[in-house]
Amino acid sequence: MSAKDIFHNTVRSALEKEGWIITHDPLFIKVEELDFFIDLAGEKFIGAEKDGLKIAVEIKSFIGASDLTSFYGALGQFLSYRSALRKKQPERVLYLAISQDIYSDFFSNQFIQELIAEHQLKLVIFEVMKEEIVLWKE
Repeated sequence: MSAKDIFHNTVRSALEKEGWIITHDPLFIKVEELDFFIDLAGEKFIGAEKDGLKIAVEIKSFIGASDLTSFYGALGQFLSYRSALRKKQPERVLYLAISQDIYSDFFSNQFIQELIAEHQLKLVIFEVMKEEIVLWKE
């Protein structure tokens, strides 16, 4: 199991503020002999709905030497996790959590936006200091 991202507790708090119940920290999935640990998983019940919404969230800080190199790693991890979820927990939707700063500074690049669309990444953008979700991007 890998170390928690520096924004792990920030994102967990932000999700809980929005009414998400964190069910796994981390979410463990085994596909054949491969072990996957997705940072968080949660549920949110809507009205009288019994099964509600289920998400998994992978958190990335982008604090490495290069935002582009960090993006390569995040994209590969996201795609692998999404495939594992489709096999084991298809009802759960995967999101990549990034700070509002990295979203504004790096993810706003046109080519990065094209890659996000091409690979159908779902993003949850959070404000670090307030520990709040500012945008769910489908």
